[in-house]
Amino acid sequence: MPPHELSAAQQAAARVREAVHSATIGLVEREQLAELIVLAAVAQEHLLILGPPGTAKSAVVRRVAAALGGRYFEYLLGRFTEPSELFGPVDLRRLREGVVETDVSGMLPEAEIAFLDEVFLGSTAILNTLLGVLNERRFRRGHTQLACPLRVCVGAANALPDDESLAAFADRFLLHLFVEPVPDHQLEALLEGGWQAGRSSPQHFADLADIDTLSRCVDEVDLGAARGLLADAIRKLRGAGLGLSDRRIVKAQRLIAAAAVLAGRERADEADLWPLFYVMPTREAQAAAQDALRDSLSAAANPTLRAAVECAALQPLSREARLLEAARGCLAAAAGDHAGAEAVLREIDANFDAASIPPELAVERARLVARVSAPV
Repeated sequence: MPPHELSAAQQAAARVREAVHSATIGLVEREQLAELIVLAAVAQEHLLILGPPGTAKSAVVRRVAAALGGRYFEYLLGRFTEPSELFGPVDLRRLREGVVETDVSGMLPEAEIAFLDEVFLGSTAILNTLLGVLNERRFRRGHTQLACPLRVCVGAANALPDDESLAAFADRFLLHLFVEPVPDHQLEALLEGGWQAGRSSPQHFADLADIDTLSRCVDEVDLGAARGLLADAIRKLRGAGLGLSDRRIVKAQRLIAAAAVLAGRERADEADLWPLFYVMPTREAQAAAQDALRDSLSAAANPTLRAAVECAALQPLSREARLLEAARGCLAAAAGDHAGAEAVLREIDANFDAASIPPELAVERARLVARVSAPV
């Protein structure tokens, strides 16, 4: 990758990081989801979110889409959803001329970022058409055939389907994320953040041109060193009884290359293997993969996607970096903002005790304690 292209990618990654931060202000424990949307978009793959209702899945997607700009399409599918509700109605003027064409204005085929809630409730006709849009970025219906500008589609559901045909459709989403309600030690932050999020909009730090800049760099990444590491990781997974289809294994390389680009590098290495965790299709497989790949993921790191790395690799270094950033952000805020500082303190104490807390983080923790102890 020429130096000017690498520099442009690094600048784009920095802007995307700011956009993710802006999009997740007030949305507690959802940085991981926002970061995976970005990773999927840069890799030109798609993300499936699985979790109970009311866990801010749609809110995060909307805010990331708003932070990045571009044409956005969102729809809640049901058993009786018609294909025209997603792809557009038949053009009646052209139909009178004997030509079956679809008017796609403002519909999914024109979207650059899409969110499909309850995606497995779509009919066979909808899912078959979606496959062409997701896999090939092409829409075909009657005489209408056009290229789709879709960067990323995010699908959501409460759980993975048991039906074999629907499971095959779910496999087309390379990244799988399982979300849970906010934990007890973050409830105060959830209440405060939810109140603030409803009264603010994400700032426009980046745009889809930055995503496109990063995507173009993915094909130029040197995967020489990472390919052998990936093969060893797959062998470890197989040794633990965890299998992946050949398609998912091959496609995982794009995620690894995208992770390297978002980290500002042109060569992928052991720090970039962590997306393999999200390629595992089930919650149980992901949990088992963390044990099987503990050594392989020990070097995982990414300055742009810290929360996603932390959750995948369970590495204290990633957690420390994120908490340091959060603590310094609170300390830089207005002196009277005790709620944010208290939330960060609770999270620090939930992850580290007095014996295990890193020295640098201990210093920032002491400053936060002084901040919340000071009279208002």
